[in-house]
Amino acid sequence: MPRTFELPHFYQSPVISVVKQARRQTDARKRDLSPSVLDFGPVRFKIARHFGFCYGVENAVEIAYQALEENPDKRIFLLSEIIHNPRVNENLRHRGVQFLSDTAGNVLLPFDVLTPEDVVIVPAFGTTLEVEAALNARGVKLSAYNTTCPFVEKVWKRSQEIGRQAYTVVVHGKRYHEETRATFSHAQAEAPVVVVRDLAEAETLAKVIRGEADATFFFQKFADRYSPGFHPDTHLTRLGVVNQTTMLATETQAIADLLRQAIITRYGQEKLTEHFADTKDTLCYATKENQDATLALIAEGGDVAVVVGGYNSSNTSHLVELCEQQLPTYFIRDAEELLSRKRIRHLVLDTKKVHETDNWLPAAHPDGSPIDIVLTAGASCPDVLLDEVLQKIVGWFPNPRSVEEALLPYG
Repeated sequence: MPRTFELPHFYQSPVISVVKQARRQTDARKRDLSPSVLDFGPVRFKIARHFGFCYGVENAVEIAYQALEENPDKRIFLLSEIIHNPRVNENLRHRGVQFLSDTAGNVLLPFDVLTPEDVVIVPAFGTTLEVEAALNARGVKLSAYNTTCPFVEKVWKRSQEIGRQAYTVVVHGKRYHEETRATFSHAQAEAPVVVVRDLAEAETLAKVIRGEADATFFFQKFADRYSPGFHPDTHLTRLGVVNQTTMLATETQAIADLLRQAIITRYGQEKLTEHFADTKDTLCYATKENQDATLALIAEGGDVAVVVGGYNSSNTSHLVELCEQQLPTYFIRDAEELLSRKRIRHLVLDTKKVHETDNWLPAAHPDGSPIDIVLTAGASCPDVLLDEVLQKIVGWFPNPRSVEEALLPYG
C-alpha cells in the first residue's frame, strides 16, 4: 500500500484530484500513459497521466507544516525554498517561516541569527555537508525536520559507494542548482567529482576520456565544475554517472551511454566493468514517469500546451522543453499569468525572462470542434493550481459544460 501524506486542504483540488484518483483506481500499476480528457464542450483539456506533487515533494510539504504545528512558540527557519513553487513558499512565509538563503545560495539571513532552540528545516533538495557542519557548530540540529527527498539521498549514497571503489562521480545536473550543490558536496566526501550540464558537455568530457584532448582543455571547459584536486589524467579512468533527479531521464541515460562508449574506446569492451560503474538504479522514478506521461500526452496532439510550475523549477522546465518540440507551449506559474483570452504572461526558457504574448489561445475551429489544450505540471505544483488554470480558461468560452458534467467519465 503506497504511503499517503497529510497535506493542507488548500493544496487539494475538487477537479484534478478527482481525475487522479479515478486513474489510480483503474490503473494501479501505472501502465496506461494515455492522457485524461475533460471535455467542456467548446474547449477540451488533455491532462497528463502523471504530474504534480511527487512522493518527495509530498513528504517535504507534510514535514514543513508538521514543524509549524509542533512548534507554535519557536522560531522556524528554512535553509532555502522548501520546493520550487511560489505558492507553497509564500504560504510558509505567511505562517512565519523565515528563509536563510535563496535558491542560488545567496544569504538572506546569516547563521549568526540562529540559536540551538530554533527549528531549521532542510528542503527537499537536501543541503551540503559544509552547511550541516556550520549549523552543528552553532548547536542547531537538522535531524528533526529534514525533508530531503529519499531519491536524492539514494543518489548521494550510490555516489559515495562507487567513490569508495575508486570511481569518479560524473553528475548530470545544473552546477549551482540546490540539489546538485548538495550532491556534489556529499559525493566529493568519497570521490573526485565533475558536473556535466547536458549531452554536449558530456561529449566534451568524452574527448578527454578518449585521449583526444588534454588536461589543459579539460580545465578550460570545466572550470568551477570539478572537485578540489581533480586531475583528468588520473580521475577519468574509472567513473560512474549519477544525476540531479529533476533532469531529463532520457538525457541522463544518453550521457551515461556516451561516456560508457568513450571508456570502451579507450580501454576496450573486455575492461568495461573495471572502468565504468553501473548506476542506473539512481534515476528518479517520479521524474521519469512525468516525462514519459508528457511524451504520451504530446502524441495525442493539441492546439496549445500549458505547463504549470515554479519558474525556477528544473523538472517543470524539462516538461516545457518536451512540449515545445511539438506544439505552441506556455510555461506559467499559476492562473494569474492568464491575463485574458488574448494575452498570457509566461516564462521563455531560452531567455529566462517573463514575456507577454498576444493571441496565445487559438480561435474557434471552423468545423466547430473543441479547442484542445494540453495541460500538465511540474512535480512541485499543487493540484489546486491546475484547477484554477483550467476553470479560468473555461470561463472564457460560451456555454461550457459544468465541471460535474466534464467529470462524469471519472465517477
